[in-house]
Amino acid sequence: MPKKKITKAVYLKWYEDMLLWRKFEDKCSAMYIQQKIRGFLHLYNGQEAVLAGSLFAMNKGDKMITAYRNHVQPIGLGEDPRKIMAEMFGKKTGTSNGKGGSMHMFSKEHHFYGGHGIVGGQIPLGAGLAFGDKYQGNDHVTLCYMGDGAVRQGAFHETLNLAMLWKLPVVFVIENNGYAMGTSVARTANHEDIWKLGLGYEMPCGPVDGMDPVKVYESMQEAVDRAREGGGPTLLEVRTYRYKGHSMSDAQHYRTKDEVAQFQAKDPILIVENVIKDKKYATKKELEEIDQRVKDLVNECVKFAEESDFPDPEDLFKNIYTQEDYPFITNN
Repeated sequence: MPKKKITKAVYLKWYEDMLLWRKFEDKCSAMYIQQKIRGFLHLYNGQEAVLAGSLFAMNKGDKMITAYRNHVQPIGLGEDPRKIMAEMFGKKTGTSNGKGGSMHMFSKEHHFYGGHGIVGGQIPLGAGLAFGDKYQGNDHVTLCYMGDGAVRQGAFHETLNLAMLWKLPVVFVIENNGYAMGTSVARTANHEDIWKLGLGYEMPCGPVDGMDPVKVYESMQEAVDRAREGGGPTLLEVRTYRYKGHSMSDAQHYRTKDEVAQFQAKDPILIVENVIKDKKYATKKELEEIDQRVKDLVNECVKFAEESDFPDPEDLFKNIYTQEDYPFITNN
């Protein structure tokens, strides 16, 4: 399939989408400090180009699954951001009725299958989604994301082996943001080119610049096309960076402020904004209007979440099994 043209409309959409994701998460951080969001909170700031480029390569019906840094992915796939914020607040108007929270986003309608708290737990599930599509003869591809720390799990290697053996329509995407929690790649293995792990399974693999959505898209499109045409899986190591800590409780003693600033200088939003300005795709006023529209939407999300109700106590016994009248559970 020929690559899609990256037009003015694409750049403007990327800019508005990535700005929304960034501002949404900045607001989540503020709400966490105010204790309106509880539990854990893992922010995606800095990694937005990975999602923007990936979405442009996907077709309707393609699936996505990831770990617990998972708030903006369903928004990118089309889920209402107000419902995502409500889920963060633990409200019943959230995507999982307030039961999932920050780490367990889910949107079957938009083909987003989590949001998984167990490190590497989503990797075999991603292959399972792809197996289901192949078994049913669907023309869909699954994008399965993980952090650089998850590749040390046995499930990663078991999954790559079977996915290659069965030629499953799945793209494994390692979002290498430099640190597994606070541990650098250099301290967990005797190699730093994680993509080379695919060579042991004769799986197509390679590194990708994860700070530029164009480069992400180009590599992702090639991988998605291969999977859709029956060529099997691909392993991509997308080299990106997170500006915030692993979670809100991370003191970040393992890196310097200069290192963070070095990556912020090539911020994906800044890269897209510079192209828009250089090519005169939008005026300063039009960009300001986009900024204001994003701010207004984020504020609307918070208002919706704050005004929504918490789940009722009896809701604890709902949505546990598909069978509503499952006979082995009662609320007595």
